[in-house]
Amino acid sequence: MRVSDFDYDLPQELIAQFPTPRRRDSRLLVVDPGSGGVAHRTFPDICESLVPGDLVVANDTRVIRGRFFATKPTGGRVEILIERVLAPDRVLAWLRSSRKPKPGTLLSVDGSVDGSADGGGGFVVRSRREELFELEIAGTDGVERLIERAGAVPLPPYIRRAADDGDTERYQTVYARRPGAVAAPTAGLHFDETLLAALARRGVEIAHVTLHVGAGTFAPLRGESVQSHALHCEWVEVSAAVCEAIARTRARGGRVVSVGTTTLRALESAAAGGEVRPMRGETELFIYPGYEFRCVDVLLTNFHLPRSSLLLLVCAFGGTGAVLGAYREAVTRRYRFFSYGDAMLLERAGPAA
Repeated sequence: MRVSDFDYDLPQELIAQFPTPRRRDSRLLVVDPGSGGVAHRTFPDICESLVPGDLVVANDTRVIRGRFFATKPTGGRVEILIERVLAPDRVLAWLRSSRKPKPGTLLSVDGSVDGSADGGGGFVVRSRREELFELEIAGTDGVERLIERAGAVPLPPYIRRAADDGDTERYQTVYARRPGAVAAPTAGLHFDETLLAALARRGVEIAHVTLHVGAGTFAPLRGESVQSHALHCEWVEVSAAVCEAIARTRARGGRVVSVGTTTLRALESAAAGGEVRPMRGETELFIYPGYEFRCVDVLLTNFHLPRSSLLLLVCAFGGTGAVLGAYREAVTRRYRFFSYGDAMLLERAGPAA
């Protein structure tokens, strides 16, 4: 299986640079599971696609202010993007600079030259883990305080502007509650409280899992062989309550609806043994065509980057031909793509185990 099989042409002007005026103002492309045909809807129409007895599962991770701009002792600039918090004083991060700093290098934030809290604080490089770096907080700040005081909203690299005050709210789901992600679970950005209440009144149950999305979600697939690629680990929790909700849904003949690829990966990781069980730990589950789904029946997702692991996941779920055909239709109809873009809804192409 080749990475180039999952490519498509996307005009740059279709990459959404700002959110819609209201969360619910996005469009919704509904893919027919039999024919592969599509229907063009608005996002509130999702209420018509879900029926009483369905279970909607969403990712309640909360995006942290995980981007920093720092200075090395030589004066060189470094962009820091936290991948995950390891301890109250340590993080794992991606670094972008002309030269990668060596262990022991102080990366000063907010003009600090000594790592003191008064000067703004910063990080000290402790070690390198392949592409990532382990950093220790310099000075008296802990990770949480430094993030809140000096960090910026980590917008994806394809959004060609600096984060503003509006992103603090809109690059976050309305149900986000567990800090730890550095990228939003973007399929959930379309929901507002009114829509969630409408689903509940319709008899649709709602549950939450947690997967702290890492910046690795934007990492390109390297090489041409799909099977040779590996994903970075992400922290996930699927509670016993969620497992019980899924069992109730199966018993009443309802469907498990995943809000986004991160929720799907969390649920399928918990179902790796064949049955969904409580899980708390790390996952590096890489889903591509040929994967046998065990839990999720319906997927709500945004449109993803060409040649990306997330596009492969969606193709595995809905069928490569149907999904890539839907993408071509979305381009023709001028849908908005990626994190602040529009959404699509599709059913699983094959039966669950």
